[in-house]
Amino acid sequence: LKSLNHVQSVVERRNTIPILSNVLMRAGQGQLSLTATDLDIEVVEATTADIGQDGGTTASAHTLYDIVRKLPDGAQVEITDGEDGKLTLQAGRSRFALQALPQEDFPAMSAGDLPHRFEMPAEALGRLIDKTRFAISTEETRYYLNGIYLHMVEDGAPMLRAVATDGHRLAQADFPLPDGAAGKTVLELQKLVEEEEGIVRIGVSDTKIRFEFGGVVLTSKLIDGTFPDYTRVIPEGNDKDMEVDGKKFAEAVDRVSTISTERSRAVKLNMEEGRLVLTVTNPDSGSATEELGVAYSSDALEIGFNARYLLDIAGQLDGDKAVFSLADSGSPTVIRDIDDESALYVLMPMRV
Repeated sequence: LKSLNHVQSVVERRNTIPILSNVLMRAGQGQLSLTATDLDIEVVEATTADIGQDGGTTASAHTLYDIVRKLPDGAQVEITDGEDGKLTLQAGRSRFALQALPQEDFPAMSAGDLPHRFEMPAEALGRLIDKTRFAISTEETRYYLNGIYLHMVEDGAPMLRAVATDGHRLAQADFPLPDGAAGKTVLELQKLVEEEEGIVRIGVSDTKIRFEFGGVVLTSKLIDGTFPDYTRVIPEGNDKDMEVDGKKFAEAVDRVSTISTERSRAVKLNMEEGRLVLTVTNPDSGSATEELGVAYSSDALEIGFNARYLLDIAGQLDGDKAVFSLADSGSPTVIRDIDDESALYVLMPMRV
């Protein structure tokens, strides 16, 4: 079930090519290997099995997953490839016959030679992704922003940096550069590993990237395009700092934005010495305000942000305090976690 869950998530629900709806199953050497692909990304995962006879076949990934998901806990599953082009799955008194397609028709996604190789803790890779993926653009016209930009930077010490942006917000996170990662300037990923303990082995070529961890091998095409020079949008001269309790701030934004419409979703921040007032006004349903105590000693300032974007960033702040570095109501704001220097966020303001 766990292996099927990993591989079926790659399979598109609607497929014009029938074989891409299927999972490739290969049995041999005490293992059942499951493979799924959408031609851009491929996941292979092996699970231990008692093999009566070596062989392989393909069947609908989502149907198979739904069947196994609904079986009782601890049920033993027996899979047989029939002569009639059907796959039989039995567990206890349940029996299913599924349409199968020959394994020879399943597309192979070869990664080719991966000259750049390095390893890093799975937890660290997961953190780089978690801290940045909310800012990935979903606009197909800006496909070069549809992923996370991984690259090496010198920031006091060599770092592996992950950056994502959609033009309205930017997220950046660093991790000390693993041995072997130097020299590879650009790798862009779309989908990545979920939380896993241990080490992830990463191989990269000019067109592909491969992650190996646990019993899983994930191969992905890289995004063909140049990520823009994101450093130009990170402001350096923001001299108005506001320090606020991250959790209380997130809760306050969530409360006041309850009455905002989906369309505008603007929340207005009024800062003056020692206090912050959050306001949302919706002509149709009313208004909401909330006041928070903050550490702020600069000139009074009023600025508006998209509430959803503010909440996304607030959700990434692990420490007790967040620092907002502001310039004026029309310029981008930098948000940092006071306890975590390795991540920063940039947010464009909205007119309110």
